[in-house]
Amino acid sequence: MEYTISIENVVVWLVIYFIMCGILPTILDITIWRTFGTKISTWLNLLTLIVFNSLFIFYLTNKYKLKISIFSNITLKGILLAIGCSVLFFILLDKFLDTFFDSVFTTSAEGYQKTIASLRQFPIANFIRICLLAPIVEEILMRGYILSSLQNKYGTVIALLVSSLLFAILHFNFVQTLSAVVCGLILGLLYISTGSLFCCILAHSLYNAISFFACVLE
Repeated sequence: MEYTISIENVVVWLVIYFIMCGILPTILDITIWRTFGTKISTWLNLLTLIVFNSLFIFYLTNKYKLKISIFSNITLKGILLAIGCSVLFFILLDKFLDTFFDSVFTTSAEGYQKTIASLRQFPIANFIRICLLAPIVEEILMRGYILSSLQNKYGTVIALLVSSLLFAILHFNFVQTLSAVVCGLILGLLYISTGSLFCCILAHSLYNAISFFACVLE
């Protein structure tokens, strides 16, 4: 059965994603994993996230007959664009927009700073989660599935705007959400221009890694 993917479909996907990859792992972490101690629970939570995210992608792929190839359309130009985007994100978002939003939305900024401080406790596990797992899953979902599917039904402009807004919603902190709109638009344009999901994953991963090490080492 071939599915025609609508905006309603992708909103449902996002709700399922929140439940499977946000709420359920958090419940398991709070009720079970933390009883083993903070160090062990961190790795158990990471393993849970990997399993649940993998199941989520498997579910969408099979139910809606979605097809993507992460390693297709890889070119030197695309890789250079991806690296350029990661540096642009760090300068534009971390050094400019986030600093501005922090000064305006102080409550959200305080919560975000507490999250950053927690990264230093378990840097290896957090690096895997933030710089590897999140970019891969989010790019498969947002650019590989949502942007591509909506583009076929609604055209490029609507697909780009909707996928960027939904990408921003994935980031719960208000400061991050505002910056994620910009990030989502640029990643969407990168995907449209290169046709390469790998380049989007690379740009996303490199940006997260730059930000991660900047926070951990400061």
